Amino acid sequence: MPAITVDDIAVLPRIPAPDPSAASQRPVRSITSAPSGFEGEGFPVRRAFHGVDLADLDPFVHLDQMGEVEYAPGEPKGTPWHPHRGFETVTYMIDGVFEHNDSNGGGGTITNGDTQWMTAGAGILHIEKPPAWLVASGGLFHGFQLWVNLPAAQKWSPPRYQDIRANQVALATTPDGGALVRVIAGEIGAGRDQTLVGPGSTFTPMSLVHATLSPGARLSLPWRADYNALLYVMNGFGTVGAAAPLRAGTSRAAGAPAGTEPQPIRTGQLAVFGAGDALTVSALEARRQESRSPNLDVLILGGRPIREPVAWMGPFVMNTREEVIQAVRDYQAGRLGSIPAVHGAPTTFIETGSSSSS
Repeated sequence: MPAITVDDIAVLPRIPAPDPSAASQRPVRSITSAPSGFEGEGFPVRRAFHGVDLADLDPFVHLDQMGEVEYAPGEPKGTPWHPHRGFETVTYMIDGVFEHNDSNGGGGTITNGDTQWMTAGAGILHIEKPPAWLVASGGLFHGFQLWVNLPAAQKWSPPRYQDIRANQVALATTPDGGALVRVIAGEIGAGRDQTLVGPGSTFTPMSLVHATLSPGARLSLPWRADYNALLYVMNGFGTVGAAAPLRAGTSRAAGAPAGTEPQPIRTGQLAVFGAGDALTVSALEARRQESRSPNLDVLILGGRPIREPVAWMGPFVMNTREEVIQAVRDYQAGRLGSIPAVHGAPTTFIETGSSSSS
């Protein structure tokens, strides 16, 4: 996996494990499995948020794991021209190369470990595709695209981009050096001198982390109590959650509250955590991992819930049905950009009330 790595993990700063006597470990509320599908012109994806209530995802609305697939010559695929309004797309490329162009004349290329953060805001047309040379040669393709909702006050912001290169992300490890932690956005740590700050600039306060755990390693992170917390396994086998501390005079055999014991998790599964200010993930030992990917790789993300109504249809994420209908009309009238889209307007509509706290 060529996402940013280091030759000597021992030189990285350590993220101190939360103090068990002071931190409240987040229980695991649910674990769901992502179904497989196809996106754009036919590249394979896993729908990581499938089956999870939007209230538990807030401020996020969508996450696709793109690939992992080894394309033969002529097979690489992208997306046709398409619109967006009302949210941000975060594309994190682990393996392979993706090009982006938009109706404002912008564009760029991201590759191993790079992230492109696009704020669609008031609206834009864009296209994502592999470069021509990669289509000709084939190659490995693996990445993620996350959709981050925007508060009503920012939905009409002008579009903007952030190209975050792999060597810009903040790197750290655990006290025993068993995990490589990449902070793409937000803050992770336990104080002014021990806090890692990712390079991503976000409208909605949030954190996005890619962590690689060696077999048998454990990662326990401090996590803001006002954020929700989600963990998706891109490859490997492990557990999520930590055993609750025992009270005097009790035993583990007496039972524990639901979600406070470690829960098994594997490739393609998403864990939703409950309330607390710390979360834990552990990798199973080497003999229980796949030989082709012996480590446990996870995305950990969370943000401050927006708690506003959500009206969502295809590439438009707004607050009301009327705003979505207007977005479709603006798209059809060419007001989101001058480049004609090649596919029809979306037809599936999702609407919720005000989100509740996770």
